[in-house]
Amino acid sequence: MEKVKITQVRSIIKRPKDQKQTIKALGLHKINHTVEKNATPQIMGMIRKVAHLVKVEQA
Repeated sequence: MEKVKITQVRSIIKRPKDQKQTIKALGLHKINHTVEKNATPQIMGMIRKVAHLVKVEQA
């Protein structure tokens, strides 16, 4: 399965609750924190929801 590296690049302060929860569900905790996930349709949908807060790279 293809992997993606997700890095939080913007703060979640003053963001809607659903965006905050999505960032937490992706396993991100603070700015510049990076996680590696499988590129499933569910994960890709979560990334699209918070695309303005994260940077995504192919791993």
